[in-house]
Amino acid sequence: MNTVQKLQRLLATTQKTQTELASLLGVSFATLNSWVNGKSIPRKNAQERIDTLYQEYTGYLVIENSILQKKKGRILEYQKEFPNPLKVILSRRDTYDAYILELTYHTNSIEGSTFTEPEVRAVLFDNVTIPDKTLIEHQEAKNHQAALGQLFQWLQKNSKTETLTEERIQKLHAILMNGIRSDAGMYRRHGVRIVGSHVATANYLKVPDRIFQFIQNIKQKPHTDLFAHMARTHAEFEQIHPFADGNGRVGRLIMHAQALQHHLPPVLIQQEKKQAYYTYLQHAQLEERYMFLESFICDGILESYRLLDDNRN
Repeated sequence: MNTVQKLQRLLATTQKTQTELASLLGVSFATLNSWVNGKSIPRKNAQERIDTLYQEYTGYLVIENSILQKKKGRILEYQKEFPNPLKVILSRRDTYDAYILELTYHTNSIEGSTFTEPEVRAVLFDNVTIPDKTLIEHQEAKNHQAALGQLFQWLQKNSKTETLTEERIQKLHAILMNGIRSDAGMYRRHGVRIVGSHVATANYLKVPDRIFQFIQNIKQKPHTDLFAHMARTHAEFEQIHPFADGNGRVGRLIMHAQALQHHLPPVLIQQEKKQAYYTYLQHAQLEERYMFLESFICDGILESYRLLDDNRN
């Protein structure tokens, strides 16, 4: 079965429009339409997303070995080249700056920042003020730089000891929201819903208990493997939604910590894949279908390895 046939079957099986399917795959309508009509061929990464989606919705194995397992195999190969990514990041200024820039630009863009990547670079490294951009956007960029730096330094000193604690999670939020919100570092004291989602968040009175259980889950040895464990715990944290704002950024910082503590690089989720990220997150939270999110996290780790590779010379 070729790509055009898979896409046509996906459209029929899911009863989604081309716009909705394009969103699931993290591409534009025009790109998907070109694939469906056989006018262009998806690149390797896009083809893997199509195959994963096809497998999930139709129940058929599209290749002998699953796409997810192949991604994990590539990650294992990268681990042989980079046995300690955090050490590499902290030992080279150019690599450190590359991670600060990429992770800050993408995570804030996912949350609505209008900065371009060159503008983020100017704000972070040259202390430039960008005209026509809000003070909050400037502060968000600098705050994420500080939070990520704090996380790297903490992991360097504590990589073999205690995992994330409630105090450290609140500290990360306090840094991210410093100068932006008066409740920085504090759990929300009201109900909240996730815009555009049907996912029910935790009752605010139960947030401390839910975070306590979340931390216990983080500490547990993964039931299957690390990537599945990260998918489950990330979905859990985002559904708890413990803060009034900044939950996505804190949740992604926690994922970085999980990856780095297991000698993997941070999870680089690109803003271009925002809609796919949210869709896979909802699959995990509403249906307990974690394969999409697990595969997406593997993609983020592979993107991060490519960044390491590009900056090693």
